[in-house]
Amino acid sequence: MTRSNPLRRLCLLGAVVLAGTLAGTATASAPAQPLPLIPMPASLEPLRGQFALDADTPLLAAGEAERTVAAQFSALLEKSRGIAPKVVAGSRRPGIRFRLDPAHGGGRESYLLEVAPGGASITAGDQAGLFYGAVTLLQLATLDESGPIRLPALRIEDAPRFPWRGFMLDPARHFWSVEQVKQVIDAMALHKLNTLHWHLTDDQGWRVEIRRHPRLVEAGSCRLPAGDGAIDPASGQPRPYCGHYTQEQVREVVAYAAQHHITVVPEFDVPGHATAAIAAYPELGSTDAPLRPTSEWGVFPNLFNTEEATLAFLEDVIAELLPLFPGRYFHIGGDEAVKDQWQASARVQARMRELGLADETAMQAHVVHRLAAFLEKHGKRAIGWDEILDGELPAGAAVMSWRGTEGGLKAARLGHDVVMAPVSALYLDYLQTGSPHEPPGRPATITLQQVYGFEPVPEGLEPERQHHILGVQANLWTEHTRSFERLQHHMFPRLAALAEVAWSPRQARDLGSFLQRLPVQLQRYRRWGIGYASTPFQVDVELQDESDAGVRVALSNPLGYEIRYSSDGSAPTAASPRYQAPLQLPLPARLQAAAFFAGKPLAPARAWHWDAASLLTRSDEQLDACRGRAALRLRLEDDGPAEGERAIFDTDIFYPCWQWTAARLDGVVAVKVRAGRIPYYFQLAHDEPHRRFEPARSAHGELDVHAGGCDGQRVASVPLPAAPDADGFVELEAPLAPALSGRQDLCLRFTGDTRPQMWVVDRVTLERR
Repeated sequence: MTRSNPLRRLCLLGAVVLAGTLAGTATASAPAQPLPLIPMPASLEPLRGQFALDADTPLLAAGEAERTVAAQFSALLEKSRGIAPKVVAGSRRPGIRFRLDPAHGGGRESYLLEVAPGGASITAGDQAGLFYGAVTLLQLATLDESGPIRLPALRIEDAPRFPWRGFMLDPARHFWSVEQVKQVIDAMALHKLNTLHWHLTDDQGWRVEIRRHPRLVEAGSCRLPAGDGAIDPASGQPRPYCGHYTQEQVREVVAYAAQHHITVVPEFDVPGHATAAIAAYPELGSTDAPLRPTSEWGVFPNLFNTEEATLAFLEDVIAELLPLFPGRYFHIGGDEAVKDQWQASARVQARMRELGLADETAMQAHVVHRLAAFLEKHGKRAIGWDEILDGELPAGAAVMSWRGTEGGLKAARLGHDVVMAPVSALYLDYLQTGSPHEPPGRPATITLQQVYGFEPVPEGLEPERQHHILGVQANLWTEHTRSFERLQHHMFPRLAALAEVAWSPRQARDLGSFLQRLPVQLQRYRRWGIGYASTPFQVDVELQDESDAGVRVALSNPLGYEIRYSSDGSAPTAASPRYQAPLQLPLPARLQAAAFFAGKPLAPARAWHWDAASLLTRSDEQLDACRGRAALRLRLEDDGPAEGERAIFDTDIFYPCWQWTAARLDGVVAVKVRAGRIPYYFQLAHDEPHRRFEPARSAHGELDVHAGGCDGQRVASVPLPAAPDADGFVELEAPLAPALSGRQDLCLRFTGDTRPQMWVVDRVTLERR
């Protein structure tokens, strides 16, 4: 059988070999589904037959490296399917052979996987390739959740598209324990990712022990959370948030990652994002103002100064970190270094004149050159965020392009290696759906489809320069990620999409195929204990129209899976009506809906209820941003309680304004608002002028209500109290004058400065006569 285009045979394999095995997908009478492997292999040829794998199947491995991978496969299989085959040197029974062959070509991460009725084998030239072959074999063994394991006969020749397949973990904002970092590594390995970028330092915390400079963790690894979260509810005393890794723990993590063929790249961010370090050693700063690690988020003005003693300190820290991280790359940051303090510092200006530097950008380039040369002297290679391109870049430095792909394109054309990590497609702390059930996160939305659709090689990059694209990386900043459950929610399933972008040939990527393979991957997540987000697999509702008689609602699933619904109070099943067009429902109305694939729900059904009273209330998630005024809308969490669940608010930190679009105002005599108040914990640097608010007209400001949008007539106003009630909320009732009618956009906004605390809307109710 020719292998000229084996990927086209995936559907044939699903229909013939897996008929009746992959439950609910490929059957004799149903459309064939692609073999659910993620990421998609480079080449796959289906063969005839199956191989039965059970607890007595021997795992044949001769050398130490082969035995190591075979044992890892057995452990993963036990976690996935409850059986743990034995690793043996030889056996008369048909088994699975793990074999290293120095003559195997295709690169150190490539492998050949062959399955036949008489057994299976994985062949690779390096232990990394052997491990990735074992991961693919594990996926073949988990095509179904139960029943005998039947591996389809096939031949896979596979190798990754890119050598850098990365994920960035940020413990500086919220700290992750060693065991949690290991769980991240486990998940990365199961997706064939090979680079963990560990963001160890920032304004909010210094997270790694430096023995020569102990105050970095003594003073730099603890901060007081904002607001009520800083107070111990039992004692009323300050409750600091702390965490750092000892050097022994770093070695433990790095060694664990290496066992999973993952390189850990540390980041020491220079010259900005330096508040925690300067708080520990004030002589490193560019001003005399005292600092402490902060619980605010955003872009800070605090930069390391440029004196020789400070540069020597930075080199000293790097020198102590280098033995902990045997990988080739060391990340030196370079991003968001606001130069205001340097411009105002006589010492920095004198240093620039001494060095003959034209401006502060050249000064940062000098620092980058200094540290890059230091790293090169010690056998390492510097990589930094794309701002390091703003000045002359050292010849050997690599660039991580985050502000888009333009920096990566520029760097590649200049001969620098590049990792693509653009904020527009690969920042996983951005919300992944428009669901009100998304946890706190950054503004805007980066969907799974956006991640999957990202192409790391920029269009127009000359073929002779394309080898400079080392690969791709997803970043997850953790300002708003307070728990490990939320971290996993943000990571999955979008990390599966990244894995296919990073590994699979470009021509093999197909979103429709990926979405057909994804439900089986969710089964694996459940077996592996990975807490993936359910929001992409739930159903969302849009209230399109309403009247006293009924509502018209539209249903959607973020990934486009089939929707089934019921309106009789029962949970929808595969036999329930399929949603095809907006539904007109008489009041009172009840509706349940779920997304289905192959006859099974992908997540628990969501339920809604509408009646005359509920239509008069909107939550903050249901309100719009004010048209023409919105600038930076965030999903923010309340500051208390110290532990457990907190209220979540959608708000615009640049302009505190909410809009009820096309509100039905006939008979409405007042607007009742449940409002909360949270700390304003943002540093905006040069974006500060964009923050706007309406001046207060009384001691504590007002809640103003405008009809016809924010530029319309003010129809109600009520003074704000000095503080909310004991539960953190206050009920405000604003009588409307004059009487309003018809449908109008109601704008609600709070007057007065948003610092140090800002009022936020929790829900709005229209009161009728």
